[in-house]
Amino acid sequence: MDNTITDLLFKHVSVRSFTNEVLPDEVVKKLVTVAQAASTASFQQSYSIIDVVDENLREKVTQASRNQRFMNQGGRLFIFCADLNRNNQMAKDLGLDVTQTIEGLDATLAGTIDATLAAQNMVIAAESMGLGVCFIGGVRDNIEEVSELLNIPDHVFPVYGLVIGHPKDKLNDIKPRLPFEAVYHKNQYADKIDIVRSYNIKTNEYYNKRYGKKTDRNWARTAVNSLIKLPRSFMKSYLNSHNLSKH
Repeated sequence: MDNTITDLLFKHVSVRSFTNEVLPDEVVKKLVTVAQAASTASFQQSYSIIDVVDENLREKVTQASRNQRFMNQGGRLFIFCADLNRNNQMAKDLGLDVTQTIEGLDATLAGTIDATLAAQNMVIAAESMGLGVCFIGGVRDNIEEVSELLNIPDHVFPVYGLVIGHPKDKLNDIKPRLPFEAVYHKNQYADKIDIVRSYNIKTNEYYNKRYGKKTDRNWARTAVNSLIKLPRSFMKSYLNSHNLSKH
């Protein structure tokens, strides 16, 4: 059965080259309100979205995020934050103390999940409008600097950025995902590493075609290299300093 929504989802690719065309405010409002329609843990809505519109500020955030230049091209740069501060303020208004809860690991996870669900809603809405998107985990590389630039208070932290704009260049081919059998488990977790190993052959073929030459790159090398290069071992101390994930 044809389904335009699933067709759209299957066509997703990250875009890292945008035109200088700025997204109008009415489009931004539509994207944010669609993001707000996402599921949220216990209706807490523990996230905030920062639209970085000041040019100088956007440049500083870009430089602090591995200086990925496409972040400062056209369109918009949104920073999705896990936000427990709002809930804390509401509790204080009610004369209640929820610090023991919001400063725990589970609340940090809930806020991160809420932000992620909202971000994915925004991505789907943007792509349905013909826009391109790219998540920016690099905002956590210098998270202290980014937090200072964005005036991030206690009980809040930037999870990632999201660039949305009009694609400038031809889109890359869709990357082959892990086989269904590799991610789908029935009743209990099963060891499926052999399936994953065979997948490396397929992804190597993808990269050979993308680069137009023979390469040893595959999914395993790409994933493992990112883990080696980006341990971000400072995240625990950062979260603790913002009174998050303390227990």
